[in-house]
Amino acid sequence: MKSKLINQDGLARTTEIEFEKGTIKTPVFMPVGTYGTVKTSTPDELLDLGAEIILGNTYHLMIRPGEEIIKAHNGLHKFMGWEKPILTDSGGFQIWSLSKKTKINDDYVEFDSPVNGDIIRLTPEKAMQIQNVLGSDIQMVLDECTKYPATKMEASLSMKRSEKWAQRSFDAFHAHQTNNDSALFGIIQGGMYEDLRTENLEILADIDFDGLAIGGLSVGEPAEERAVVLESLIPMMPKEKPRYLMGLGTPVDIINAVSVGVDMFDCVIPTRHARNGQIYTSKGVLRIKNSPFKNDMLPLDSECSCYSCGKFTRSYIRHLFNCNEILGARLATIHNLSFYFNLMKAIQDSINKNQFKKFAKKFIEQYQQ
Repeated sequence: MKSKLINQDGLARTTEIEFEKGTIKTPVFMPVGTYGTVKTSTPDELLDLGAEIILGNTYHLMIRPGEEIIKAHNGLHKFMGWEKPILTDSGGFQIWSLSKKTKINDDYVEFDSPVNGDIIRLTPEKAMQIQNVLGSDIQMVLDECTKYPATKMEASLSMKRSEKWAQRSFDAFHAHQTNNDSALFGIIQGGMYEDLRTENLEILADIDFDGLAIGGLSVGEPAEERAVVLESLIPMMPKEKPRYLMGLGTPVDIINAVSVGVDMFDCVIPTRHARNGQIYTSKGVLRIKNSPFKNDMLPLDSECSCYSCGKFTRSYIRHLFNCNEILGARLATIHNLSFYFNLMKAIQDSINKNQFKKFAKKFIEQYQQ
């Protein structure tokens, strides 16, 4: 992996992250392909929409279909028919959010499978071994996602466990790495405590990861607390390495995070909400199932040129949802992803022209009408 800064406008910045499988221009949004697919979308559709990298999840893929099946396909890229870069999360967040029975200590975490209830043991070494089999271009250390709210003592204990796991993940990654082009990112924890986040950053910076992620946000905390963490932490992160904010967010969340220097984002919002009939537009969120759209002859977004907006009316797409037709979810997903990718391109252009602050102000004012 190679990374270089292209331009900086205030704290907002554009970079290029280069892999053999493709170059990623940031700020970038990564669609979530948890099980090796971005729901309702084919790889070719994602390419046409502008996707440069997608996200898969080690937790889910190790359970279904299992690493042996993916190994038989020579890795996740060939298994799912995607030739560009892939980032895989190690599953710490899913263990925290999905498992009903969890045992955790400094050596390992045990959790129950959401599929059949089997108890699974995961160590940092095992998480890296599975990601090596997956062949992902960006791999994430195993971490413990700190709950919210957490006392400072709870956040500190959780953070220190993640520090130990980060070093073990780093050692295992370099011991078993078969793809010299792949990268390993550390994950900064520390709850909502600025001093813990700073302490954790200093530890991880010494380990010399290829990039750093901010974890433990989007776990129920108020936006104001999240902003304080980001505004204090990100300016101290290494400028020469990619900065990835995990699991966030809405268009406004993304713009606010870009304004303090975040490069990479992932979130289920555009795809999951599309399947529920929530449409992201330049004027805000449109809930297509609602009755006012029954006779609405406009496209989903008059400022969008995607396939869904070019071919179909709000009335038709509402009809599809109300009849439980799969095409409704597909058309909504195409539009929402197109909207997100176009937003990232507009953000990049505004930063490269040193006009990001003006762009952000105008977008947020218009979006919240």
